[in-house]
Amino acid sequence: MRVLIWIPMRIAYFVNQYPKVSHSFIRREILALERQGVAVQRIALRGWDAQLQDGEDANERDNTRYVLQSGIAGLLKPTWQVLCAQPRQFFRALWLALRLGLRADRAWPYHLVYLAEACQLLQWLQAGKAQHVHAHFGTNSTEVVMLAHVLGGPAYSFTVHGPEEFDKPQFLHMAEKVRRAAFVATVSSYGRSQVLRWVAHDHWAKVKVVHCGLERSFHEVAPVSLPAAPRLVCVGRLCEQKGQLLLLEAARILAARALGFELVLAGDGEMRGQVEALIARYGLQRQVRITGWISSAQVREEILAARALVLPSFAEGLPVVIMEAMALRRPVLTTYVAGIPELVQPGENGWLFPAGAVDELVTAMAECLAQPVEVLQRMGEAARQRVLQRHDVDTEAARLAAYFKASA
Repeated sequence: MRVLIWIPMRIAYFVNQYPKVSHSFIRREILALERQGVAVQRIALRGWDAQLQDGEDANERDNTRYVLQSGIAGLLKPTWQVLCAQPRQFFRALWLALRLGLRADRAWPYHLVYLAEACQLLQWLQAGKAQHVHAHFGTNSTEVVMLAHVLGGPAYSFTVHGPEEFDKPQFLHMAEKVRRAAFVATVSSYGRSQVLRWVAHDHWAKVKVVHCGLERSFHEVAPVSLPAAPRLVCVGRLCEQKGQLLLLEAARILAARALGFELVLAGDGEMRGQVEALIARYGLQRQVRITGWISSAQVREEILAARALVLPSFAEGLPVVIMEAMALRRPVLTTYVAGIPELVQPGENGWLFPAGAVDELVTAMAECLAQPVEVLQRMGEAARQRVLQRHDVDTEAARLAAYFKASA
């Protein structure tokens, strides 16, 4: 009698920093893959000392190995070992690293460090018997897994989010990364179109659309009534691409019109000082509040405590927070850039306005704040139905798992 033993597929995930407050969608994707029966090995460059707000992120950190935890010096031993064990593949990868350092966003010494990181990654992939490795973001993390593949590691794939990859595809050598990959995932059709611009037609078929998915905690939240307060929330890192300074310009205009409103900026980041200075300059201390970094549960609470989400982004891929707000039955005010119009429909579940257009942003905010509660509730229900149809994490993880199995 033959006994069949089922062995789960072994996948490795490689990320620049993991876990991270703004990368909860990666955690959701990994956990959904494990529900599909895929064994996932977590490897990251850094993140072992990050301040975390979420208990689930703390659990993920305990399950993650960190390439740079022992510093650059810690990479010397694995680099020497790989060189001695397989010199031909090592020098092939070295030549590729040097070539990638030409006309790149970073000087060639960085690419030699990426090669050393790839040597450490290779050893961990081999020890974990990984059949495939997947990277998030088409930047240095993808270069490291590509070099590990040239060194003899498993096939690789990566997810392109944008906007960084869209801003400098030639300097990131996007075409080379796609050519060598088993497949490439993009989070929107727009994202796929941007990748197709830079690769030969022969490689188009390997560029797939795999949406970021929502965890069940967003699906299962009971309806929460809209607040009596005329409150809007903006969730995101305080940085140039999210457009918070433009949002404060709009808030100043609304305040000058004596229109009552509250605005919550949920997040933190490198531009917090500029944001706080502009709030003080415009005298918006009573209307605007900054939360700082908060957990996923706190983000959910802030969205539910607002009438709508406002996100005046200048550049995006497809923001996960838009999906989260829509799943919580809140309409969205945002710009029609990148993949956003694939999800947000004007008049149905939100407002769209041109990026950088403060007058149109003011109009959208004023219209939203003036809407009767029943209209916003109808828009919120429409938003929930649309996002659940397109962004279920288990559905998207199943699609991703199928691509992994096909490549392995």
